[in-house]
Amino acid sequence: MIGLEPVARPDAPLARRNPVAKFAAALVFSVVLIATLDPVAPAIAIAVELAVLPLFGVRLRVLARRAWPLLASAGGILVTLVLFAAERSGRVLLDAGPVVVTSGVLLTALGLVLRMFAVALPGVIVVATTDPTDLADALVQNAKAPARFAYGALAAFRLVPLLGQEWRMISMARRARGVDAGRNPLARMCLFASTAFTLLVGAIRRGTRLAVAMDARGFDATTPRTVARRQHFGTADAVLVAGAAALAGAALTASVLLGTFRPLIG
Repeated sequence: MIGLEPVARPDAPLARRNPVAKFAAALVFSVVLIATLDPVAPAIAIAVELAVLPLFGVRLRVLARRAWPLLASAGGILVTLVLFAAERSGRVLLDAGPVVVTSGVLLTALGLVLRMFAVALPGVIVVATTDPTDLADALVQNAKAPARFAYGALAAFRLVPLLGQEWRMISMARRARGVDAGRNPLARMCLFASTAFTLLVGAIRRGTRLAVAMDARGFDATTPRTVARRQHFGTADAVLVAGAAALAGAALTASVLLGTFRPLIG
């Protein structure tokens, strides 16, 4: 089951910050790093992100458990570039027939993998330290987001764990009726596609009912809504966003000073 509740210590200094401030800081920190292709800037950014983990109250083991899809993506990027890279500059490290590995290819792959981690980890940290209800309240009060959008997103977050449960129920129901792919890979793929389509249809029906229910409760009305829990955006929250921008700028500056800066455009 997918857990979307915060897993950090709630008394950690940065975990207590406003949800909008945390998401803005993660966005600023990530977007700046997209400007370069070199491995130095994202490596510095990853070191900074791991260094501030205690301030968010997140344990490294929890972060690794939540970020494991990134490891699979990193392996896919590495294999794809090694096999299909068009430009193979630099010294040849391995020449095995159609597979030619050069230092330039490995440097490019390293830069992409590090940049993926540097861009994704802030989002993982923020989600691990933010309650979805607090985020929806902060979006409405501080970011002035439409209530229908904010609380619709909250409902989607709350319903995500049901997808895993329904997948298991559909699979067990089909197995009880004797529908099983066995060891046939083609049959497994067909059964997977069929189960995914069934899950998609159920999700669309649930989303439609939810939209009708929200409209019936006035979420699409222009009447101002009251809030039960106030979300304050204070000086410490602004400092968090400014600090994220400064650290991202420092990583890019270090890349430029070391002569490794490779702009994404140009």
